Formats: sequence, C-alpha cells, structure tokens
Amino acid sequence: MRIYVVGGAVRDELLGLPVQDHDHVVVGATPEDMLKQGFRPVGKDFPVFLHPQTQEEYALARTERKTAPGYKGFVFHTSADVTLEEDLVRRDLTINAIAKAEDGTLTDPFNGRRDIEQRIFRHVSEAFAEDPVRILRVARFAARYADFTVAPETNELMKQMVAQGEVDALVPERVWQELSRGLMEHKPSRMLQVLRDCGALARILPELDALWGVPQPETHHPEIDTGAHMLLVADYAAARGHGLAVRFACLMHDLGKGVTPPEKWPAHHGHEGEGAKLVEQVCKRLKVPSDCRDLAVMTAREHGNVGRALQLRPNTIVTLLERCDAFRKPARFTQMLLATECDSCGREGKGVSFRDKPFPQLAHLEAALAAARAVNAGEIAQRSAEQPQRIPELIHSARVAAVRAALAAAGGPSGDEE
Repeated sequence: MRIYVVGGAVRDELLGLPVQDHDHVVVGATPEDMLKQGFRPVGKDFPVFLHPQTQEEYALARTERKTAPGYKGFVFHTSADVTLEEDLVRRDLTINAIAKAEDGTLTDPFNGRRDIEQRIFRHVSEAFAEDPVRILRVARFAARYADFTVAPETNELMKQMVAQGEVDALVPERVWQELSRGLMEHKPSRMLQVLRDCGALARILPELDALWGVPQPETHHPEIDTGAHMLLVADYAAARGHGLAVRFACLMHDLGKGVTPPEKWPAHHGHEGEGAKLVEQVCKRLKVPSDCRDLAVMTAREHGNVGRALQLRPNTIVTLLERCDAFRKPARFTQMLLATECDSCGREGKGVSFRDKPFPQLAHLEAALAAARAVNAGEIAQRSAEQPQRIPELIHSARVAAVRAALAAAGGPSGDEE
C-alpha cells in the first residue's frame, strides 16, 4: 500500500497558497485492506474512506469509463493493480494531476508544475470531454486563480463539448453549486468570461449571455456594453466582500436590458420590470435558494428607484419600503441597497471610473427606513380600532410624516419626484 496526497492540496502548496483540505489516493490496496486499518467507507460510486483520526478522504486508485451522457454516466474500476499514473490520467487539469508521496517526492506525469509556472489551465487527456462539470470547474478555478488562462486546445475541447450537448445534460443543482462557488471567489468575472468563451454561458444562462453587445448611454456607462458592466459589478461586489445573495443579485440586476428592442438602444426604459421576470425564470430553472432568488428579483425590479432615491418624495419612499417588505425584513432591504451600490460603482471606461464615487442613496434610504420603523403601528391600530379599514392608511401616513421629518432634520433632499 502506497499513499499519496493529490489534487488541490499539492497544487496550492506549489502556488504558495494556504492548503485547506488534503485528498489522498491509495495505490496497491483493496477495500478489505482499508477496513482492517480502521478506515470508514463513505463512497457510493467507488471506494472512498475516511481516516480514523484525521477524517480526511482516502480514495483507492481507480479508472473510469464513460457509459452515458452527462456527469453521472460513468463506470468505475478499482483494484490493487491500478497504478498511480492510471488514476491521475482521469483527472481534469494537469495542475490537479500531481501526486505527493509520503517522503515529499512529486509524481507529475502530465507536466502540471510547468503549467502552474506558466499559469495555464490545460486538460490532462481527451477524457476531460466526458464530464461536462469540468467546464464549470475550469470556469470556477479561473475566478479563484485570476492570473491563469485556459489553454487554446482546452478551450477548443470545451467548445466541442458544448456543441455536442454535454452541457445540456447538467442538472440544475450542480450548475447552481458551481456558479455560486465561483461567485464567492475574488474575481467572478473570470468565471463568466471562460464560460462565455467556450459557449457554455449561452446554454447555462442565456439571459445573461444576451447582455453582451447591448449598448447603454455612454454618459452614465462609460463601459457602454451591458455585459462589460455586469462583469464590473460582479467584481466590485466581490471586492467589497459581500455575501452570496448580494453577489447573485448583482449578477442578475440588468437582465431586462437583454430584451430591449434594438431600435430603442441605448435607452432601456422599463428594463427593471422585464428583468424581474427574467430573474424569476432563471431562479426557477436553476433551483436557486429562496434567499438569493428573492433578493435578486427585488434588486432587478427596484434598482432604478433606489438610484433615484434622492429625488423621491417621502410618500414614494414609504411606498417603496412597503413594496419591498422592508419593515419585516430590514436586513434584506439593506442587502438590496448594497447590490445597487455595486451597480452604481461598477462603471468605468475611457479613463472614467465610478468605483470610488459616493453612493448617498444608501444612507438616505436607511435613514428613511429607520424613521418609518420607529412609528408605533400597534398604537395607531389601537387608536383606530373603531375604523379598522383605515388602519393601513393611517400607518402609512404616519410613516410618511416620520420620513419627511427625519430627512429634513438630516439636511438632505426632501424629494421632488413621485
């Protein structure tokens, strides 16, 4: 029995990055050998075991054979005579096909160290094409290792996989899993660019892919292209360290611009409402968790109103708060403001950048919400018990008065637009 550390742990150590988890491959052993040494079996499709002390994963060296479309159509073979090289050749990228022995020596049959030095994602073998999840993984790795590029031959292979329909066989849960993980890396724009370069984005998220080539007014969007704007917004949200729900809302906020008739370009009047419907469509298809879905829909629908917040009258602001259920869910409303701030700051081009431009709308609306929430709705309801049908109107009016007073006291704009 020989044990090697493989995959991400070796790759990240060579990159000088912190190593989170260790995966091991065991050569020359049977499941019975592992059980005798106290390892606990956990693998369903092939033998994987947990170490009795460290709980790290140890997988028996294996080969695999494609039997059906998609990423589940594989038959695995394990035996004591499967070699380390036979196990490594089934892995996705050369940088993940390096093994480290217990004495520290490296086995690198596919020149992964060279590709690490040259910052290249390169597939190990043609077997890469058998698993469409690998396209998503390469894209996610690009978001994490932003200075790496995809080898031309690997990008060409991914294009062929898309053309052959392999990506269409991906289940929604797996697409969302990889997409959400990529959004949480420090450069999510790279993930989207890789997916777009091979044609996978048009299959996975056609609503998003439609944004490229759609112009916006240069005065407000010096980057002009809506797809380019979306990449800037996604990276700004990552730079600010926002959570997944905010990052996903940033990704989805402008989908409505992708369906604006070309004759109306570069204007996009009413894109917010169209965008909200498209976001709901995406979330239903990908089975997006409800917290991400609800925030993304709200952001798509309301980001224009938030952008105009300094011109809105107190009555319009309170109506916005009510529509967003901000009194019951103030934290989610703040998340929407953060996503809209990213939209505002994610604009640059031709020597112009909005990245450090103030976004006073956030504090303005948060102050309005705090003032409106301070109104004692229960007390108003008690006073109006004899006219229950008027209670909502009276609470609304009290909140409007509170917002008007708070904004006036703060010396900010009181609003002149309904």
